Amino acid sequence: MAIRTVRILGDEILTKKCREIKEVTPRIRELATDMIDTMYEANGVGLAGPQVGVLKRIVVIDVGEGPMVLINPVIISSDGEQIGEEGCLSYPGKSGTVKRPNHVIAKAYDLDMKEYTIEGEGLLARCICHELDHLDGHMYVELAGDTIHDVNYETEE
Repeated sequence: MAIRTVRILGDEILTKKCREIKEVTPRIRELATDMIDTMYEANGVGLAGPQVGVLKRIVVIDVGEGPMVLINPVIISSDGEQIGEEGCLSYPGKSGTVKRPNHVIAKAYDLDMKEYTIEGEGLLARCICHELDHLDGHMYVELAGDTIHDVNYETEE
């Protein structure tokens, strides 16, 4: 278990397309554990392979229902629409308004290379779309355009 360095916007690796994972090796298992630990350490809800410098099709997500590992994930259907604020661990302190599907169904493999289907609405749908974009070298800033702004972390007392 190790906290990995999160790559920041401007790092060329974030623009590259990831390679499919053919088998789950001990190194892939370690990567998944490290990614979950890194995501939690950074207070994120999702993290993709390239964000920790690994060009493999692996994503971890936890929107409050426990951590999920998605290997070689693919969106198989989506519908509806949601428009809302989105941020990214690879662009800290910023957020922007992004339009995403409100409902998504994806297929992926778990750490035993068993295929499964994940269905999400709202935040989970947004997170799946956001993280899968990373696997193809895209970031939410491409969709947010000129709506990017500083995040205010101050809370009212």
